[in-house]
Amino acid sequence: MVSKLFIDSDVVIDFFTDREPFANPASEIFELNEQGKLKLHVSAVSINNIYYIVRKYLDHKRAIQVIEDLIDMVHVVGTTKREIIQALKNGFKDFEDSIQYSTALTIDGIEAIITRNVKDYERSEIAVFTPENYLKFKANES
Repeated sequence: MVSKLFIDSDVVIDFFTDREPFANPASEIFELNEQGKLKLHVSAVSINNIYYIVRKYLDHKRAIQVIEDLIDMVHVVGTTKREIIQALKNGFKDFEDSIQYSTALTIDGIEAIITRNVKDYERSEIAVFTPENYLKFKANES
């Protein structure tokens, strides 16, 4: 069965901007997605944040290309009023991460959230991994 993962925006940005030392593990996650071994999901709320930050590394035209490539590679999950209300109740210190978490909860069969900010998800009932730790976990599972 293919694992469904929710990818936080920091991992997406690492992948597309080749941010060191985080780019290689992020690339491996995206490669597994490309091979059909994973199904990656991102929140629609993240798209504008990803564009904004990627534009700082690249120019506007290339940042738009990144967004086009991203939406071809992953499943974009909508965030509604219901997820926002849930995010207000989650008790997370970081509200943006609380929205991400509430959105991830809507994905049927979600296995994990992949982020570099694991501590921000300490209240998560979904497993949370850094890209590196998820890759190690999957390698040990095989």
